[in-house]
Amino acid sequence: MAAIPTTDWRAWARYHYRWRIAALLFFATTINYLDRSVLSILAPFLQREIGWTEIDYGHIVAAFQLAYGAGVVFAGKLLDKYGSRIVFALGMAVWSVAGMGHALAQSVAGFFIARFFLGLGESANFPASIKTVAEWFPQKQRALITGIFNAGSTIGAILSPLLVPLIAVQWGWRWAFIITGMLGLIWLLFWLKSYRLPGQHKKVTAEELAYINADPEAPLQKTSLVRLIFRKETLIISFARFFTDPVWWFLLYWLPKFLEKQFHISLTAIGMPLITIYVAADLGGIGGGWLSSFLIKKGKSVNASRKIAMLACAVCALPMVLIAQGPGLWTCVLLISLASAAHQGWASNIFTLVSDIFPRNEVATVVGISTVAAVLGGILAATAIGWALEKTNSYSLVFSVAGCMYLLAWLLIKTGIPVIKKTTHIIKHTV
Repeated sequence: MAAIPTTDWRAWARYHYRWRIAALLFFATTINYLDRSVLSILAPFLQREIGWTEIDYGHIVAAFQLAYGAGVVFAGKLLDKYGSRIVFALGMAVWSVAGMGHALAQSVAGFFIARFFLGLGESANFPASIKTVAEWFPQKQRALITGIFNAGSTIGAILSPLLVPLIAVQWGWRWAFIITGMLGLIWLLFWLKSYRLPGQHKKVTAEELAYINADPEAPLQKTSLVRLIFRKETLIISFARFFTDPVWWFLLYWLPKFLEKQFHISLTAIGMPLITIYVAADLGGIGGGWLSSFLIKKGKSVNASRKIAMLACAVCALPMVLIAQGPGLWTCVLLISLASAAHQGWASNIFTLVSDIFPRNEVATVVGISTVAAVLGGILAATAIGWALEKTNSYSLVFSVAGCMYLLAWLLIKTGIPVIKKTTHIIKHTV
């Protein structure tokens, strides 16, 4: 790709339209996590006002994950068949309306229904984003771009403790759901205006298109969806996410409750600990993606680069087990910050594994399959966490188990996928 003038931002933008797409993915993921985080911020207050138990809250969390898991199966297939533009837009519309619908809930059942439809809509976000990255960026940039858009998850989680208490105190908790839900509808207008495939986009130059397509796809052969599900690589990635994704959901949904219970932090004072944790997670997501991309740039293989980066993340998550010893507030915050950074760095690389291994037209479907496994793990974890907290009144066991999950998953990937390389199959959507 020829050198681009850097003194004129319009010239730069003309040859780098893909970064506008990356920005849209970042903002979509920010809104995604902002919408799903509102309930966790308000949970200690709503638990007292509405009267749900720890087990009830576990069921409400599981409702989101159940719908997310069911929706992601269809999202992946629809994305590979109809493309990101329409399917991502539909998902955003559904979850934005569902987010605002929480304001109508008055009981456990009402929140269960609202969370179900929120999960159904949000299930499109990550399959669509991973597919879009595979379509718009060459392999050497994908982990970095995945880290950038995935950083939106922690930005959304950071904004939540800043915005939600302020809105709830000023106008009531229902407006916190309404206002955050409206942001997705605004994003939808920009997405529909901006997004097309690179080869069909009027603002993508020939030079940029050649750069995007720098990694030629191998000749494709047809295989059935069932065979794709039972490919060794699909199963290994799915089991790795089964063990690790629930750790992030635990931190997202139970962290405000943990801080309130353990250290008696009020709704209006919870912001700084949560912001510290999620800023660290943001840096970890970008750093984890940058590390593997940097190693590739320095000449290491994709196989070595991804596995080194993921091992570093797994080791950084392990100190979370020390929280079971009951340290003080800011020691806990620092340990959870390190684990959150490790998870996001891990996520940047495990998502990128899919585009490393599978052809572009299979990426969304494989992400969908692995997300189903992750959601099943999340449903089991949510139920188990609710039960454990109700019976033991302590978070010690939960943190002890969570800290070990990444090393377990890394060993699974290390042994189950000895060499990361591109497959040569294409999905035939029949079973």
